[in-house]
Order: sequence, then structure tokens, then C-alpha cells
Amino acid sequence: MTNKFVMNIDFNKNPDGLVPAIIQDAKTKNVLMLGYMNAEAFEKTKASGLVTFFSRTKNRLWTKGEESGNVLNLVDIKLDCDNDTLLVLVNPNGPTCHKGSDTCWNEENKQSYGFLTALENTITSRIKNADSQKSYVASLFAKGINKVAQKVGEEAVEVVIEAKDNNDELFLEESADLLFHYLMLLQAKGFKLNDVIKVLKERHK
Repeated sequence: MTNKFVMNIDFNKNPDGLVPAIIQDAKTKNVLMLGYMNAEAFEKTKASGLVTFFSRTKNRLWTKGEESGNVLNLVDIKLDCDNDTLLVLVNPNGPTCHKGSDTCWNEENKQSYGFLTALENTITSRIKNADSQKSYVASLFAKGINKVAQKVGEEAVEVVIEAKDNNDELFLEESADLLFHYLMLLQAKGFKLNDVIKVLKERHK
């Protein structure tokens, strides 16, 4: 592992010989914490495969999780354009923050797919509120899973029809409708997009 991380880090830029090390989950891409490394901490991280910092409060090297067991398993290290900041990709073993949360910003370390995750959350909220008079999602769910599945089938047919035509705008509109109703069907079955992503990742191995 040591030869993989040969980089010209400028440890002399700061008087204390420390550089910031941003810790990011290699899978979810969420930022977990910020620590500091000196040259010795960097070398120990490479050699052991466990992220090690220089603790300014303890005034010594400190391997994350050395007491709690919540270690950060090293995946990759990237150096920024100024050679004075590290991005450390890890697989965390348990919560990262010493207060027990997944991150030092008291956030859950969940996989996010940007707008699609926000859309999923909106669907979940509409289902939970169950106002079928005001919400299309709630009204469709109120009709049962067969109606939701039927709607997905109808939208899929529309996508196929538009794919054979030359109207790209209509094709994209129908594709959006299909994806939206598919996300609804997943929740009707008790699943989320992440469950499908896991299956795809298993197939990709």
C-alpha cells in the first residue's frame, strides 16, 4: 500500500508541519471529519491502512478509533493543487464522531443520489401525509399497488412509443414520467432506489 501513495506534500507550508486531512466516505462520498497530519502520521496511515492523525490536544500521533474501535480504513489519498491539503477516502468502521454520530456534523452517513433522493423523500412525505385530495402521489397510492404498477406499465409503453419517434422533448417527458412512477412503485413495495443500486453493484463485481 505504501508505494501507491507517493506524493509531494508540502508539510513545511505551515510552521507546525501539519496539513489538513479531509476524511470522506469512499462509498457515500459524505465528508466525515477533518483532521491534521504531519509527515509521520501520513507515513503511518500508509503503512497501517488505518487513518492516523497528529492530535494537537494529545500532542502525539493518534490513530482514529484506537480506543473506540471505530477506525477509518484507508481506501485512497488525493493531494490538492497546492500540495498542502489531503482528501482521504475511507471505509469507516462505525460512527466517526466521538459523540457517536456518523459524521462530525451530526449527519447520517447515508448514500445520496442528489435530486433523485430529494424526489424520493418528497414521495415518502406525500404518502405519509396521505392527503389524496391535494396530492397526486397520495391519491394514486390510495388506489393500491396494482394501480401504481399499472401506471408504471403505461408510462413504459409511452417511452417505447416516443423512442421510435423523432420528438426528443416528448421522449424525455415520458422518460421522466416513467422514472417518477417507478420510484413510487419501489416505495409501494417497501423499497428505495438504494436497494436497486445495491443489486446493480453486486452484478457489477
